Amino acid sequence: MSTPTENLAQAGVSIWLDDLSRTRISSGNLAQLIDSRNVVGVTTNPTIFATALMDKNDTSYDEQTRELAAAGASAEEAIFAATTQDVADALDVFRPVWEATNHVDGRVSIEVSPDLAHDTEGTVASAKELWQKIDRPNLLVKIPATKAGLPAITEAIATGISVNVTLIFSLERYEEVIDAYLTGLERAHSADFDLSSIHSVASFFVSRVDTETDKRLEEIGTEEALALKSKAGLANARLAYELFEKKFAEKRAQDLIALGANLQRPLWASTGVKDPNLPDTLYVTQLVAPGVVNTMPEKTLEATFDHGEVTGDTITSTYAESHEVMANLKAVGVDFDDVTRVLEEEGVAKFIDSWHGLLESVAGVLDAAR
Repeated sequence: MSTPTENLAQAGVSIWLDDLSRTRISSGNLAQLIDSRNVVGVTTNPTIFATALMDKNDTSYDEQTRELAAAGASAEEAIFAATTQDVADALDVFRPVWEATNHVDGRVSIEVSPDLAHDTEGTVASAKELWQKIDRPNLLVKIPATKAGLPAITEAIATGISVNVTLIFSLERYEEVIDAYLTGLERAHSADFDLSSIHSVASFFVSRVDTETDKRLEEIGTEEALALKSKAGLANARLAYELFEKKFAEKRAQDLIALGANLQRPLWASTGVKDPNLPDTLYVTQLVAPGVVNTMPEKTLEATFDHGEVTGDTITSTYAESHEVMANLKAVGVDFDDVTRVLEEEGVAKFIDSWHGLLESVAGVLDAAR
């Protein structure tokens, strides 16, 4: 009997864990998840690192914190040192996966400073610093899909950096992300980079779309509106996959693929269910298609392993239905463009708040150590 996570992998979904800590690496838990849960990658963000670094029961950072404090490191320098070490160590754990999957998986993502979300030059500089410091070929540097992030994505790709584009909510922005990736590849080719060494994923957020849309549907309150609850997140993600298929079948992308370039894979993020009335594996089992990544919180990963029902591709036969959902949302009065605008602004703000909270907490820890 194969497990649900094995079935998911066989259906073409790469399972990534949306969590990382030094203890998870040193205890062998990360390696165990690779072996027992078919995990082939990890994503991180400031909130995840804040949770790990501030865990009072976790002493794995104490020695490094004392050394950094004694050296007079700032909070930002300390976070950079701790997080880059964790990511480098995780990348080493995933190195055999990276080799076994022909360099497709075995990936770990680390994000540029959230304060740089609207600063193109700062984002590029941060991406280059992370890439050089960590110095692992299976690294992905996370860059947000803000307007300022788009040219930074192109520049990073053009200089051979593999990128996880994060915080994508709308199809319009996703199309711009694909264009930024392809432009970067064209520039990389002109600069004689090996295109096969450059990888990218485009992270489409799912559950947050339902949270914001459902709130508006409840405010509208009609029978037609309420019937659309919990449908926008899946429809939006499925239409992103339709756009992925369309854009990478076009001549521009195919010419680059012929030169050795890789597809920029869609990644489903924010896949933990927020509404307790929904199945806890909804954003996993209903977003299955070849060549996608699903990055899951551990709770969602364990739920999937325990009782996820994987029935094969649950995306490509749903395009007409998904377009209908979006048309019906508009018909009942939901401005979906505004939904995605609000979500992007909130997403950036949440990461900035988390980052500043982390800076403040680490500053306190360093002061105490001194």
